[in-house]
Amino acid sequence: MKNNLLIHLGLALLRILPSAFMLTHGYPKLMKLINGNTEFANPFGIGEAPTLFLAVVGEFLCPLLIIIGFKTRWAAIPSAITMFVAAFVIHAADPFATKEKALLYLVCFVVIFLLGPGKYSVDKR
Repeated sequence: MKNNLLIHLGLALLRILPSAFMLTHGYPKLMKLINGNTEFANPFGIGEAPTLFLAVVGEFLCPLLIIIGFKTRWAAIPSAITMFVAAFVIHAADPFATKEKALLYLVCFVVIFLLGPGKYSVDKR
């Protein structure tokens, strides 16, 4: 019983903390988008505004959903994809130390996708 409690507490911490940290990267992008400044990287040629919008979804909207544990596994996918692109496309030529933060977030979001939100989430209510 105690072990089960610790597992769910661990899942909550894994879900909440990295997502809260991610908000510090997503919020400035959200403000940039709201203010109409859509100057942003465009690695796939879909346009700066759509790319910025997708980054806001992956770095702000989905982490909010992950924090509360709503549609957690689905929300982890865009966040993981965003971090994959950051590490392997945007920072492809950069040294590992530059990619490391995106890779750590990527691992967290993949694990959240695989394990789910745990019982301390809206999904489990």
